[in-house]
Amino acid sequence: MYKLDPPVDDSKEMAIERRRTAEAERKARIFNTRSRVMGVDLNTLDQQVEERQLQRDAERQRQKAFEHLGRSQDRALLEQDREEEDRLSAINSDLAQYWATHQRVEDSRDADLKCYQQGASKFTIPEAELGPSSIQVFMGEDVEANQRRREQIAKTERDLQAQKQDAEKRRMKEKRIEELARKTLVHQDLRAVELEALEEECRKAVRMAFSNYNQALAAERTETLREQHRKEEGQSLAEMGHMVTSDILTECPEAAERGPGRVLTDRWRGMTPHQLSAIYREREEQRLRRQKQRETERAREKAWDLEQMSLARKGEEEERKERELQREKKIQLDQYNMRLAREQQAHQEYLDKKLYTNKPSGDYFNQFNTTSR
Repeated sequence: MYKLDPPVDDSKEMAIERRRTAEAERKARIFNTRSRVMGVDLNTLDQQVEERQLQRDAERQRQKAFEHLGRSQDRALLEQDREEEDRLSAINSDLAQYWATHQRVEDSRDADLKCYQQGASKFTIPEAELGPSSIQVFMGEDVEANQRRREQIAKTERDLQAQKQDAEKRRMKEKRIEELARKTLVHQDLRAVELEALEEECRKAVRMAFSNYNQALAAERTETLREQHRKEEGQSLAEMGHMVTSDILTECPEAAERGPGRVLTDRWRGMTPHQLSAIYREREEQRLRRQKQRETERAREKAWDLEQMSLARKGEEEERKERELQREKKIQLDQYNMRLAREQQAHQEYLDKKLYTNKPSGDYFNQFNTTSR
């Protein structure tokens, strides 16, 4: 039998390597200054990412809306251009039709110079006066020119006759329309005259009715004023009789009295001497009482001023004593602070010169935080 080597078990080495890798990753996480000092807020970062995504989606939707609006505007502009081209084409076709119908070349004044039609005989020039450059038809050429010219003249005459007939028909039609319009206006004028006559009769009837009504109102108002005048005269006579026999002219003092302290001002003739003397006595008594009250108040105010002055002197004395006491306390506190400062200085000198003489080096501090455990 052959001797075989057992398989190498490297699971321990792999475990050690895994632990080393985990330790390195853990050191990177722990000794990362940004993560350790500042920290990472995952919720805030996720929220920021979500907000950014929402912003991008909104921007994308806005861009799509702008593109859709631009396409719709482009289509509207193209449709407008197409309509403008159709309108110009229709105008051009109508203009060409108008030229072909109402502005033909054979109907112009110089048609005889162009087509040898109207009035050609009026502009004939003797051949003796024409030179070689004026020759248009040579011998043996265009022998049917005269026949064609006569046919063209006959056709022009027929067209002119047809145009004259059309013009005559249009003129007759317009004349009939004018006649109908004139008759209509005459009928409307007659109807307006009749209506105006009827309105005038109605206005006359209304005026007559208003006149009768106003006369009746005037008669009724005259009677009412007459009755009112009689009533006012009776009331005036009754008032005059009452004034003559009333207490206001007889000057009866009892007529003005209506209980204690109540009089009728229209009948009161003034106070009696007894009433005046009572008022004078009451006023004098009020003056004396007021004078005594003022003297009492002045005495009270004087006593109060003396009390205030004594209290102010006592307060000033107490404040002076308080300031003196504070000054003594401050002096004592300064002395105590100076003693403490000397003791602390002596203790610090003892620490610096006697106790802390062996200062640690950099190697002492570098031995810490070398592992994550």
